[in-house]
Amino acid sequence: MYTKLNHIVFSLIFLVLGSHFVISQETKLEDSIKITAADAPKIKDSIAKDSIAKDSVKKKKVFLDGIVNMKAKDYEKMDQKKKQLTLYNEASIKYTDFDIKAGVIVYDFEKKQVYAGRIKDSAGNYTQRPVFTQGSNVVEPDSIVYNNTSGKALIWNSRTSQGEMNIKAEIAKRENDSVIFMKSARLTTAKNVDDPEYYFFVTKVKFVPKKKVVVGPTNLVIADVPTPLFLPFAYFPMTETSTSGFIVPTPGQNNRQGYFLQNGGYYFALSDHYDLAILGDYYTNGSYGLRAESSYAKRYKFNGRVNLRFENNIQSERGFPDYVKSRQYNIQWSHSQDAKAAANSRFSASVNLGSSQYFRQSVNLNNIGASLNNNLSSSVSYSKTFQTIPQVNLSLSATHSQNTNTQQIDMTLPTLQASVDRIFPFAPKDGIKKGFFKNISFQYNLRGENRIRTIDSLFFKPEMFENARTGFQHTIPVNTNFKILKYLSVSAGATYNEVWALNTIEKFYSPSDNKVITENVNGFESFRTYNFNLGIGTTVYGTFNFGEDKKIQAIRHTIRPNISYGYTPSFEQYYDTYAIDATGLTTAEYTKFDGGLFGAPGRNYSNNIGFSMSNTFEAKVKDEKSKKGETKKVMLLNNLNLSTNYNIAADSLALAPVRISGGTLLFNQKMNVNFATTLDPYAIDNSGRRIDVFNIDNGGSLLRMTSSNLTINYSFSSEDTKNESNADKQNTQNGGTGDDLFGRSTDLSDTRQSLFDKSGDKKEEKSPEWYNTKLPWDLQLAYSITYNNNNRQDEISSNSLMVAGNFELAPRWKVGFSSGYDFVQKGITFTQLRFERDLESWRMSFNWVPFGTNTYWGFFIGISSSILSDIKYDKRQLPDRVLR
Repeated sequence: MYTKLNHIVFSLIFLVLGSHFVISQETKLEDSIKITAADAPKIKDSIAKDSIAKDSVKKKKVFLDGIVNMKAKDYEKMDQKKKQLTLYNEASIKYTDFDIKAGVIVYDFEKKQVYAGRIKDSAGNYTQRPVFTQGSNVVEPDSIVYNNTSGKALIWNSRTSQGEMNIKAEIAKRENDSVIFMKSARLTTAKNVDDPEYYFFVTKVKFVPKKKVVVGPTNLVIADVPTPLFLPFAYFPMTETSTSGFIVPTPGQNNRQGYFLQNGGYYFALSDHYDLAILGDYYTNGSYGLRAESSYAKRYKFNGRVNLRFENNIQSERGFPDYVKSRQYNIQWSHSQDAKAAANSRFSASVNLGSSQYFRQSVNLNNIGASLNNNLSSSVSYSKTFQTIPQVNLSLSATHSQNTNTQQIDMTLPTLQASVDRIFPFAPKDGIKKGFFKNISFQYNLRGENRIRTIDSLFFKPEMFENARTGFQHTIPVNTNFKILKYLSVSAGATYNEVWALNTIEKFYSPSDNKVITENVNGFESFRTYNFNLGIGTTVYGTFNFGEDKKIQAIRHTIRPNISYGYTPSFEQYYDTYAIDATGLTTAEYTKFDGGLFGAPGRNYSNNIGFSMSNTFEAKVKDEKSKKGETKKVMLLNNLNLSTNYNIAADSLALAPVRISGGTLLFNQKMNVNFATTLDPYAIDNSGRRIDVFNIDNGGSLLRMTSSNLTINYSFSSEDTKNESNADKQNTQNGGTGDDLFGRSTDLSDTRQSLFDKSGDKKEEKSPEWYNTKLPWDLQLAYSITYNNNNRQDEISSNSLMVAGNFELAPRWKVGFSSGYDFVQKGITFTQLRFERDLESWRMSFNWVPFGTNTYWGFFIGISSSILSDIKYDKRQLPDRVLR
């Protein structure tokens, strides 16, 4: 109904009549009439029977400003007796941005009326419904009559769309350019307006295109069955752009907070680039919550969103012993810059900070599983590259890490990093760098930090800056590489490190306090260290052939051994002594740089020889899918690593434990298996300390296993692709793992979203027969086991299995779950059950956490469309949060 019918029909009259000329003959069936403003007078003069003298009156400016295209499949004729022009069968008229198509189009000159309607096919069925198109606006009635004199129109069974709303009316009457009245209309967001699964039946409608729809008595009809839901009148805002408006809250009841209204507020459509939603919760015991959510975007520049959350939670009543009042807040900000915005600079942000107990005590969470996360982290960074020779990279960032168990917060405000690209001073400008001298290179790296360590209760208070530490680190690595004996690759290097510290310590014995005092000292101090390293490595290939007639034709083993040498001198010059008792005879050594940002200079002389070896195993097998008998490579073991080192300078325990680790991908790279173990060659005494006696000499094995672990992750589905949803992103930003193992995220402020659809788009309808043989599903498994024998305890310290899956049992009917079992604690881990029924234009879901500290259930049924999102039934029982 967006189309301005007055302009369409007014143009149609001029398109048909030109300048009021008359044609008495029929055209050929396949011909089409093309008339322009310049051609109209010529045609008129050529068919006139009498010559008429030219009028002395100056001709008016021609109305038509484009080419007119008219055609019909059967015929196009002008009837002078009836004074009608008729286009029949696949009739159409195109003029500028108007496009009119119908089975038949008739214009009556005497009545000044245009008629467009359907025609009957050979079976007697009406076909070729009129379609009026102007730009992106489309109207599809059964028929239409328009009077050119009065400017009014009658439309039968009109069909039109306004945003997500589809409207079908038995009779529509157009009064003027901007107002249309309708009778017996259906309003729905269903795609099939002729047979919708639901609609609002309205007796009277006033429709203002692109602005509003005002209706009289309204009844909700579901599956052609009228419901008791009735409204005397209703108002629907109609716009193609976002509009501001109220957000209806959801009522409910909570055991500790009483009855509540949640997620109510106001949405501000501020511009095309950003918006703002102010939401709030209120509970009858006095608890309340406030939230501000904003999304912003600029094409080819950046996009992001901001969430500010505050909750004032009250437990019990004032005067009772269990009365607790808790204030919690959370700040989230994500910002990403488009790669096309700037070639040499980039700004990004991922912020998640606030009260350590927010996710555990909040009663209005996006994801119940977020309460299981123990860490919050944030990062805001800006980087720039200077295209000089050599290239210079500069970055400035602020980071935040928060342990929600200990409530300890570590921040860097800010961190400065600068680096100069690698320089080869002895390499020729042109040619290959070959040999020891030509491959000598050095770099320069600068890192400066202002690090703050505080606790949750002092966050954003002046006290948090009292123990701030500031320092700079300059690093200049010098490296080279070359080959010897053709197959051995040698790498050698040295690193110079200089640290500037603005915060140091001083230790002394205080007789008055009778203890050692550690005092912070502010002022500039510095120390310098250096080390050398050398490495020799090669690659060895071995192939075991089994024959081309075998399924496994060959196995290839690749070995990469490496021997390294490292030398670090002792920097005793930076160490002092202090008395540890009143006599002053007993002293200890320390360095004023202890606890510094970039460590302290080492006092121990180090002279290490290291050995490492990595292995990979690949198989060459027949490809069963290949018709030509071709082969394919299959990875058997992605990596198997072994490493240890020997300290020549050590007087005891010179040999380090042997570390073995490995991993591989199985079942078409869907199962990820990783394992690791530590083997100690030395024995331990009765107190569990390592002694300088080999374990085999102490009556044990050659190597003593001190720890080992195995992790298996298996993610597979009936489909190969898997997209990340907005809920996954929110789960990750909350500190989660981004998968379903700790429960699926649910936005309680917008329950129209699907619990399962990860792409965010409506999937193509599948045939019901397809479900008889194969059900769409996805499954994720995670198994982890850790063995600990560091002090002969010989125990399994952790052993758990977690599983999450989603199954589509039938078209638009899905179930999902997340759960697990801890074999050490002998209990079931966090468990969530999810059910969803896609009712096309409606959605019904049930989300349930049956047991544990986060017991929760929520039921929702409502219209999926955002324009009618307030038509819903939403009932949930939130977790009972115990405030501390």
